[in-house]
Amino acid sequence: MPAYTTPPGEDDILRMAEAALAALPPKLARHVSGVAILVEDLADEETLASLEIDNPWELTGLYRGIPMTERSISDPVRFPDTIMLYRDAILVEWIETGEDLGRLVSSVLVHEIAHHFGFSDAEIERIEADMLGR
Repeated sequence: MPAYTTPPGEDDILRMAEAALAALPPKLARHVSGVAILVEDLADEETLASLEIDNPWELTGLYRGIPMTERSISDPVRFPDTIMLYRDAILVEWIETGEDLGRLVSSVLVHEIAHHFGFSDAEIERIEADMLGR
């Protein structure tokens, strides 16, 4: 990952997320085909209110979509599922923790996908360990 002298932009975060998506284990990757990844600076007030979050810096990502367990082949055409990554909140966590930014973006992405499909925290930790080759 390049060394940044200025904060990474939305395109930088998106590239990191796309690389993380490409590295997902097959068990998880098969469920996210066609998922859109979008990067915004911070979650909007409506999103924060719907999640009962007061501080926008606490929300680094969000999966918007219909859970696989609630889908039917008879459903009408719907918008694609979307993973929102909130750049400013991710950058604040990056600065506060000193974590590698690529790993942090990957972690946010994996958490948003995995929790959406009902994975436990232990399962998420195993997936992340597999991705990092541990």
